[in-house]
Amino acid sequence: MELIIDPVVKTVFEQYPEPVRAQLLKVRLLVLNTASEIKGLDKLQETLKWGEPSYLTKHGSTLRMGWKEKHPSQFAVYFKCTSKLVETFKVIYGDKFIFEGTRAIIFKLHDDIPEKELKHCICLALTYHKIKHLPLLGA
Repeated sequence: MELIIDPVVKTVFEQYPEPVRAQLLKVRLLVLNTASEIKGLDKLQETLKWGEPSYLTKHGSTLRMGWKEKHPSQFAVYFKCTSKLVETFKVIYGDKFIFEGTRAIIFKLHDDIPEKELKHCICLALTYHKIKHLPLLGA
């Protein structure tokens, strides 16, 4: 898999407070590892959308991650709100995650990230346009 990295993304990660940076870098690694395991995913682009680290693929839906000063004890992984992604995640993982509408999974800053479940959500996002016609996105 080819990884295309916008160097300014590194600067954004460096600007987050340490506990936030550590958690977001864990999520970043999970995105990169997940993408590398998806058959047929040849290219992943890491860039900024709305000033936050974002990940794009040819057949996927953009996902991004971020932290806001107005909610210092949490961070989020965002998905396109018009997709079926978060609604599907609610059905599958309603007991594992906290959701914000149809756009995000919210994590408390000091909680452990349910990596297996988040990895599945990342996989669904990175392949969304190939699976969006399937019930529960083929999950």
